[in-house]
Amino acid sequence: MRPRAMTKLTPGSDPWADYVRPVDAAASVDGVGDTADQRLAGSFNELRELKAKHPGLKVMISLGGWSGSAHFSDAVRTDAGRKKLVASCLDTYIKGNLPVDGARGGAGAAAGVFDGVDLDWEWPGSDGAPGNVIRPEDRPNFTKLVREFRTQLDTYGRSLPQRRHYDLSAYVPTAPAKIDAGFEVARIMRDFDFVNLQGYDLHVSGEKTTAQQSALYAKNDFSVDQTVRAWLRRGAPAHKLVVGMPFYGQGWTGVTGGGDGLGQPATGPAPATWTAGSEDYKFPRELANSGTYKLYPSYVRRNGLGGAMVWSLDGDSPDGELITAIDRGLTRR
Repeated sequence: MRPRAMTKLTPGSDPWADYVRPVDAAASVDGVGDTADQRLAGSFNELRELKAKHPGLKVMISLGGWSGSAHFSDAVRTDAGRKKLVASCLDTYIKGNLPVDGARGGAGAAAGVFDGVDLDWEWPGSDGAPGNVIRPEDRPNFTKLVREFRTQLDTYGRSLPQRRHYDLSAYVPTAPAKIDAGFEVARIMRDFDFVNLQGYDLHVSGEKTTAQQSALYAKNDFSVDQTVRAWLRRGAPAHKLVVGMPFYGQGWTGVTGGGDGLGQPATGPAPATWTAGSEDYKFPRELANSGTYKLYPSYVRRNGLGGAMVWSLDGDSPDGELITAIDRGLTRR
């Protein structure tokens, strides 16, 4: 099986941007501007046009995220709650039944845009963003939620004139403690098509000591390889593990202690274009062109893993330098 390369779309609370906003010809994928009377406009219509241009492309809707996981625990406490949540997600994103806004929306308006669902609950059973609801029963309830999504997706797919399979995935953590607190690995992996492993933010610029945020290997520290092995030991099939890769870096300022600066004290996050401490790959070209990085394009293939996932595409160079390198690494024979 060819390893997959994917990215995901995380929805916000902005119907205007999702499907109401008219996109002009200059910004449109197909070069044709949205009209006032079409039922689907905005980002969702651009995704539809992108899929028409690239027939092999799959688009999945990602639910939750760091700032959107506060009430997952509440929503999935009961069987009725899980069924209601899953049915609502399928109705909106898979069946495409959008709220009516003038000429936009209505039954089936976004049908065919999304090919599956990605669960980004950060994190069941353990701390995520401040204020998140956390319960010990999140772990078994997450398993039940995954089963409910798999059941409803399969039932709907079989009901279509041309039966189809909808993908189901999740974004999952690197720390063994978080894995064990929230994930019954062997059970949930039977229902998932794949999971996206957190391969970045293993350390962040808010820490007082510098560190590698996305190390492939590391002694006595978090690393991508440690994450892969942790999931394998708990019963995940290798071919369903997708490695997350960052298109940005974490940086510090006021570093002292000598050496190459790694593992040394710092006074704070480094200045950056948008947010202190985090810089897109496309901006610091002197880093990208330094020639000091050791490349490991064969790790996913060598370990029989499912592919690569990135966060996020807008951090790449204008000519797609990083995504091109990933594609070449995954398809090299």
